[in-house]
Amino acid sequence: MANCRPFHSTRLREAMHHVRDRYFVTRSCCHAVNSHKPKITKFFIAKQSIILDRSKKYPVPSLLSANLTLRAYTKYSSSPPIPAPYQPPKTGLLSKLPPSWVPYAELIRIDKPTGTYYLFFPCIFSTLLAAPLAVPYPSPSSVLQTSLLFFAGALVMRGAGCIINDLWDRNLDPHVSRTRLRPIARKSVSPVKALAFTGTQLLTGLGVLLQFPEQCLFYGIPSLILVVTYPLAKRYTHYPQLVLGLTFSWGAIMGFPALGVDLLQNMPALTAASFLYASNIAWTIIYDMIYAHMDIKDDVKAGIKSIALRHDQWAKQILSALAILQVGLLTAAGVATGAGPAFFTGSCGGAAATLAIMIKRINLKSVDDCWWWFVNGCWITGGVVSGGMVIDYLVRYFKHNNLTLHEERKEI
Repeated sequence: MANCRPFHSTRLREAMHHVRDRYFVTRSCCHAVNSHKPKITKFFIAKQSIILDRSKKYPVPSLLSANLTLRAYTKYSSSPPIPAPYQPPKTGLLSKLPPSWVPYAELIRIDKPTGTYYLFFPCIFSTLLAAPLAVPYPSPSSVLQTSLLFFAGALVMRGAGCIINDLWDRNLDPHVSRTRLRPIARKSVSPVKALAFTGTQLLTGLGVLLQFPEQCLFYGIPSLILVVTYPLAKRYTHYPQLVLGLTFSWGAIMGFPALGVDLLQNMPALTAASFLYASNIAWTIIYDMIYAHMDIKDDVKAGIKSIALRHDQWAKQILSALAILQVGLLTAAGVATGAGPAFFTGSCGGAAATLAIMIKRINLKSVDDCWWWFVNGCWITGGVVSGGMVIDYLVRYFKHNNLTLHEERKEI
């Protein structure tokens, strides 16, 4: 200790203040030792310290291995960085809207349609799966018309769900970097105005629902309970993704009554709808678990619960188990409706392959990677499942038509 001089902690901080992105080469006697005075700590720094520029490379001298220690010090500001203020959109759809409309368009996430697609896919799955069970056999134009109505409903109801979520989370969103600039969080839209806008969305959704057969009304209304209660799940359970799955997968039931298939009187249809609904719940948990990993650090600070936080160390194992469950339940739904090879190869096999690739490649620690797979995984997995179902439906439709035509000729 003969070559060292003492520094009190305050003097050490002053010295460190002048050193940024540089190296200290000091003798190994640099230690913090407690003095005999209580609650006072003295620091010792060698006189022979050499300051090196961190941006350059230096050969390590052989004498360093003897009594010298290389240490890097970086100065960090004690105050957190000032977050960037809100900037009105200058590109895309939002930039073309009147400024007074922009906050309301942002409320319904019109510029981020991925959630709408995730809500729509279960609807088209159930429509295509229910078609062979409907009487009379629905034509491709009828299936297309039903699918377009479902897309309109998904667009409106997803927007309503986003506003309800933002109303519940208006005191949490300002503490999460990704959500702090949402219209209600930044106070561009008051809760009262947001609630009124929600009412218009729900009325529009009701108008779309009334375009379907009457029984769809009785199947559709109960889903509103889940839409309203999902945001609360984030406060009381680490598994809000399960509640979201129950909500977003409701379309897996709706396709059957939309084509006139009575679930209460058709056991194969009820079985298929149940398996398809459960399969979509598993899929929802998969993609929302990936989505939750983007906010995992902020969620800890804000007190928001998620499966990503609860099982961070076992994330990929859980994703793999959910993928197996999703594909297995999807297969069971196809068996219940008497699906053909196109369904089992395209939809089930395609889902298994795309999910396996995603789970293997995704880096859950990377926000950008999670976002990419969340957005594109919607079309990758949802696309192959839909594609297999479309091919299976068309094969069975033309087979049914040929059989009907053959029977009519025999009668003549």
